[in-house]
Amino acid sequence: MGTPDFAVPALKALIQDSRFEVAGVITQPDSPVGRHASITPPPVKVVAEENKIPVFQPKKLDRSSVFEIRTSKFELRNSNYDAVVVVAYGKILPQWFLDLPKHGVINVHASLLPRWRGASPIQSAIATGDKKTGVTIMKIDAQLDHGPILAAQETATLKTDTAESLHDRLAELGAKLLPDTLADYLSGKLKPREQDHDAATTCRTLKRENGKIDWTKSAEEIERLVRAYHPWPGTWTEYKGKRLKILQTKISSETADREPGEFFSAPHKLLVACEDKTALELVMIQPEGKKPMTAHEFVSGQKTTLVSHLIRS
Repeated sequence: MGTPDFAVPALKALIQDSRFEVAGVITQPDSPVGRHASITPPPVKVVAEENKIPVFQPKKLDRSSVFEIRTSKFELRNSNYDAVVVVAYGKILPQWFLDLPKHGVINVHASLLPRWRGASPIQSAIATGDKKTGVTIMKIDAQLDHGPILAAQETATLKTDTAESLHDRLAELGAKLLPDTLADYLSGKLKPREQDHDAATTCRTLKRENGKIDWTKSAEEIERLVRAYHPWPGTWTEYKGKRLKILQTKISSETADREPGEFFSAPHKLLVACEDKTALELVMIQPEGKKPMTAHEFVSGQKTTLVSHLIRS
């Protein structure tokens, strides 16, 4: 069970491993994507169909839709399969579903549990400044990312990481860890171990409005947030009454002795004052209704517009 790009390496790893037979794939329905809202299949569906694996796309994960899932090799309600592997499916699984497979439902989660249970572990690790993160393979229980752990693998969180780059690295890390972990668990060699629930942290589902920058935070915090929210939900601020998307930034050595959120310039630089007199340099931005551009191009354009206005006047 999986839907987005993050789940693709794990599915491919299981398909390519002779110890497993992937009898079917459950994924979300095709959905509109892009400016033109073209109906597009989930990435997991594309890979499954390329490998001639039956695909099921129930709108609701209820008993009637699940019990209709069957192929010539298996029927979901009869439990004639060993396990369900879940990688970013996109919905909470009810207990009756978790009870169907012989050995339960196994999940590949993009954090070192119990840290960052929830929907945005990759973004949270970067935004908080975690020096390391990783993937955890766990057995799902009724509570969110609460089940016992089968295996975990850590990796450094780089100072240049965006959610996009860390996403891709963790997807591959999870795909490498999954086959041996699953085989050892199914054979009885590997026993699940309980999480340290007292150390758990949680993260929320992100929405576009979460990307509005609060300039009363330090430049370091905001720089991390810009990377954490790239490409989704993106970060933005208001400039002269219009939305300005912030695509890339870096921490400035300038001292900002002015109000947080105030724009100011240095030679060939566009800066914004942050908390504690720190300053953030804007590197790549996207003004409302325009294409992405460097901050230098933006500042030059503002000067050109002003000169043209003075000449006309």
